Amino acid sequence: QLQLAESGGGLVEPGGSLRLSCAASGFSLDDYTIGWFRQAPGKEREGLACISHRDGSAVYVDSVEGRFTISRDNNKNTAYLQMNSLKPEDTAVYYCAADRARCHYGMAYWGKGTLVTVSS
Repeated sequence: QLQLAESGGGLVEPGGSLRLSCAASGFSLDDYTIGWFRQAPGKEREGLACISHRDGSAVYVDSVEGRFTISRDNNKNTAYLQMNSLKPEDTAVYYCAADRARCHYGMAYWGKGTLVTVSS
């Protein structure tokens, strides 16, 4: 069974950091582009970052550029999202997704999400 599972969410104070993990099972991430998305209460899902399987290049949405870093470890079949300088508006459920092509809202595989709450 092909699955993605996020972990690492939790409660953090403003200005703090978290690292989210996205572990794949049942398939290899080597040939997949990986994206991180989030959905805050009452808002639509938002794409945050994307890392290519071809050359490891990464792109970010403006709201997280310079604060979040997407990475991948194909040996561990896991992707990561390092989040620094967190703000209350970063509170959301965070999802990872994988696709053989590119990052988009209809990517082939999705995790179930992990909740990140930024609050004092």
